[in-house]
Amino acid sequence: MMKIAVPTRGEKIDDHFGQCNFFSVYEIIDGKIESKTQMDSPQGCGCKSNLTQLLNEQGVTKMLAGNMGDGALNKLTNAGIEVIRGCKGNPDEVMKAYLAGFLIDSGIGCESHLHHHEHGHNHEHSCNH
Repeated sequence: MMKIAVPTRGEKIDDHFGQCNFFSVYEIIDGKIESKTQMDSPQGCGCKSNLTQLLNEQGVTKMLAGNMGDGALNKLTNAGIEVIRGCKGNPDEVMKAYLAGFLIDSGIGCESHLHHHEHGHNHEHSCNH
């Protein structure tokens, strides 16, 4: 079993990790989505909150995110949570693409967000695939 968190705003992956409304948390068993729950986003989400502790308590080991700064990335990585940045679109569709092996980390942080999308990587459900 594996748990994957996705920062979400409405029906889309939030482009700004630290401003998401909630996290969609997927439980994956045998490569398939077993369940999906919603975890409220703590105040000061990102590198200045207790988010990594909350995610660890939930058993989350991966995060599919739109964008985040180096502080949040380092904090999550140091807590044992692998981060795949550059994701965009509907969380369920992105999760399916991830499970099918189509997603890789974009390597792009918040400072490069606009530049990244100017070069044709603005797919509806992508993480630079």
